Amino acid sequence: MDNHAIKQEKTIWLVKVLKWGIYVAAFVPLIIFSQFISPFHFGKVVIFRSIIEILLVFYLILVLKDRKWLPQKHPFLIVFALFTLFFGITTVTSINPYLSFWGSLERMGGLWSFIHYLIYFVILISIFKTREDWTRLLELMIFVGVLSAIYGFGQKTNLSFFLGSGDRARIFGTIGNAALFAGYQVVTLFTALTLAISSWIKPKLKGYLLIAALINGIAIMMTAVRGSILGLFAGLFVFVFLYAFVLNSRRAKQAVLSLIGIFVLFLIFAFAFKDSSFVKNSNYLSRITSISPSTMTVQTRFWAWHAGIQGWEESAKTILFGWGPENFDVPFSRHFNPKFFNGIGSETLFDRAHNMFVEVLVTMGALTFIVYLGMFVLAYRLLWLKIIKGGGPNAKIGMGLVALITAYIIHNSFIFDTSANFIVFFTIFGFATWLTSFPAESSSVSASNSKTAVSHKLGLSFQTLMIILLGGAGFLIYWTNVRASEANYANTRGIVASWANDFDGALAKFKESMSYDVPGKYDYRDRYAEFILQYISSKTTLNQKELDAVILAITEVQKNADENKDDYLPYLYISRLYVSLGKSDPKSPFNDLALQNSMKALEISPTFVRTYYEIAQDYLNKKDYASAIKYFNEAAQLNPDVALTYWYLAATYLEVGDTQKGLVAVDQADKLGYQFAEADLIKLLGIYIKMQDYPKIIRTYENLIKIKPANAQYHASLAAAYATVGNIDQAVSEAHKATQLDPSFEAQARAFVQSLGRQY
Repeated sequence: MDNHAIKQEKTIWLVKVLKWGIYVAAFVPLIIFSQFISPFHFGKVVIFRSIIEILLVFYLILVLKDRKWLPQKHPFLIVFALFTLFFGITTVTSINPYLSFWGSLERMGGLWSFIHYLIYFVILISIFKTREDWTRLLELMIFVGVLSAIYGFGQKTNLSFFLGSGDRARIFGTIGNAALFAGYQVVTLFTALTLAISSWIKPKLKGYLLIAALINGIAIMMTAVRGSILGLFAGLFVFVFLYAFVLNSRRAKQAVLSLIGIFVLFLIFAFAFKDSSFVKNSNYLSRITSISPSTMTVQTRFWAWHAGIQGWEESAKTILFGWGPENFDVPFSRHFNPKFFNGIGSETLFDRAHNMFVEVLVTMGALTFIVYLGMFVLAYRLLWLKIIKGGGPNAKIGMGLVALITAYIIHNSFIFDTSANFIVFFTIFGFATWLTSFPAESSSVSASNSKTAVSHKLGLSFQTLMIILLGGAGFLIYWTNVRASEANYANTRGIVASWANDFDGALAKFKESMSYDVPGKYDYRDRYAEFILQYISSKTTLNQKELDAVILAITEVQKNADENKDDYLPYLYISRLYVSLGKSDPKSPFNDLALQNSMKALEISPTFVRTYYEIAQDYLNKKDYASAIKYFNEAAQLNPDVALTYWYLAATYLEVGDTQKGLVAVDQADKLGYQFAEADLIKLLGIYIKMQDYPKIIRTYENLIKIKPANAQYHASLAAAYATVGNIDQAVSEAHKATQLDPSFEAQARAFVQSLGRQY
């Protein structure tokens, strides 16, 4: 097609609508629904899906009018279509097809969303046919990336405009997670760098692109995500290496040596100064220099991957088709490593593998994994053979894309993709598709050779069809995006009402959110159950309205259990709800129901330490202390390094009067660093006083003072304990502290000090 024909095509209004729709979609990574659950993902996905559903209507009309706008056959299109096909097959064979299709509320993944990324890719490679088209889109993508980075910089301030602000240690921009944000910035950085060194860009824009790349680089460093930083430097190394040896650049060869030197110096610094006060006093330096496999973050990644691989190996079905997209948590739970649990607040649920290659293998099986790997192998091959080899005019762009893909692969070896990452990922592969569709010397020419003029004026039949399709798109948007948004917003209103202790308002909004029965309902039921558990935790008796609210929570969470039979969490929620109803009566049937549900959770995840606590609590409610001790001991056997387990054991032993075993467990909890509460210490103090164990009496008072340093009585009692063991200096010092805190102690302290033979 000649340039005149291309200019004519640019006037086609359907093409204009589609291009502008793509430009609008480029801004999606900036979207934040701050008043919603999953504010950084939910809004992006529902808006993106809505845009694509509308654009699909115009695209269908366009290709029905003129088939030359269908996408050309290309290996990238084939591999993406094949990946989507396997995505669909593994959704059908999934252990939870509903979740595989719709995805979770937090990540907003699933087949339904992925189909939209494929449609985006198809429209992209069909409509964007010239160098100018792609340059404009990539520049816009870079601009959006810079805006996201600037938003991230704002999170280092205390300005409330920036969600997540407050001098945040690790920024996450508009993406909501430092690692995901770093991956997004990696793509925009290499895109900016690639365009900047190409011959496509006017000289006055090169400076802007280099500044954009610098801003992106600073943002990546401020995330302190080690995998992404490694990917960044690996990508830069690949780029300068290719530049040096393909274009025989002396300066690039020097840059290769410089990068190697920087990397070696970093390793020397990391190993030589990791224990220095300079590094330890900096959260940033201590994190990026913590590269040992023994660090907790690295270990949890390996444990998660190992659990996933164990699950993948369970059967021929899981090997071939996996557990189903979005279902990594199932094999993870079945093969849970007890070392994950080190106390309340531990990260014990990985819904993703935090490695896209392990994620695809475990959830979609070996066949899909081969296609996924093939996508990157194909990209390297096509870019090398068609663009880089021989050093043609677009060789630098090819090098930049190879560097980008390398950085992306390394980054994705430690995290996963979400909406913003997918958008830029498909955009870059769309660009690579166009770039590798032609010989390098003619890559600015349209793929279509058709010279046949086609009228794009829509007749009545096409107008009618378009109106019907737009109506269908509107219907689809309402039922899959608008209603989901309404349910999400209602749930957050319930959460906000609960913060204000508005029980009736919260209850009404939670009920409203659950009534929609839309994707995300699992989370809405969980949020409601959390609200109820927190509300009734301090109540000894419940009125009828509160009792009905608890029963409703049990009913709703039971739906989660019925719909997700391999998920232990709903059973634990139900158990806790029943425990709250039976805690005042050891013979209550609610305690038996609680125990039944805890046992179901244990069947699903037999090594999940927290479940043993729940079972033990059920037995404590029933006053069956022997069984409670049994399960606490089993929890200790699973992970003997958890201080909390030994404190629970100690409290139970002491409750039944077995002081010797109780104090042994207390010592073990103390040795492992358990932070005793004031009430715990006072209880132990009574035992130590009865035993006249003054070293432990002194230790206990010292711990009480750490909790309440302004309590004069604790200081006075500690003074007396010191005096008993002959530590006169410390006794006098504590007596003076008691008087300083409470002058009413002065007369008593004076007499006490004088009785020790000292002057007050």
